[in-house]
Amino acid sequence: MTQDASHQPYGTPEVPRVAVRGEARLEVDPEIARIGITVSARGTDRRNALEDLTRRNNAVLDLIKSYGDPVEKLETGAFSITPELTRHGRAERIRAYHGRVHITAELSDFTTLGELTTRLADLELTQVDGPWWALRPTSPAHGQARRQAVLEAVQRAREYAEALGARLAALVELADLGAENAAPFAAAPGAGMRTMAFSAAEDAGPPPLDLEPQRQTVYAQVNARFTMTPPQL
Repeated sequence: MTQDASHQPYGTPEVPRVAVRGEARLEVDPEIARIGITVSARGTDRRNALEDLTRRNNAVLDLIKSYGDPVEKLETGAFSITPELTRHGRAERIRAYHGRVHITAELSDFTTLGELTTRLADLELTQVDGPWWALRPTSPAHGQARRQAVLEAVQRAREYAEALGARLAALVELADLGAENAAPFAAAPGAGMRTMAFSAAEDAGPPPLDLEPQRQTVYAQVNARFTMTPPQL
């Protein structure tokens, strides 16, 4: 018994196959930006250090929440309170207590982002890291890249077939190798921002930062196999 050519791993002289790869690479504007905020406190008394940390943490959260809808996500990460021992002497004497809270905020309005990062950095013992630019997982850019990759695969296969005096007959297999944002939320050289302030201003605050969004690269790759008519050799 013979198998149909479309179910065989290789083509036949009557029904040859052509295998190609389609690729696409798009440069698009980011849709969201993420910043990391670290709130710190230090004191010789554990209770005072915790109270200062709680007060500063609440001030940061209240400020971020005051911006409403542009803040799409607000999360508190690690919290720590660490005793610092004296360097001299054999006794385990505590010199000070260090407290830290890590917060992550995700925004979709980049004008708001510049103003918020500046105001956060103006708070006492508050460190701001970022921004890290990204696309949403549901961004239309991913689908656009996949469609372009498929079109390129078809065009490439058609050109191979035409070079042999043949034409494409049918699609046998289409394998999606993925279309994803390159290094989501990763800070590229020059794209990061880090600042620390030790006292809160009583005036209107510093002018907002002018942040230029970093364009994102979206890749897509597919493997495609086609049958074609017998070539004219």
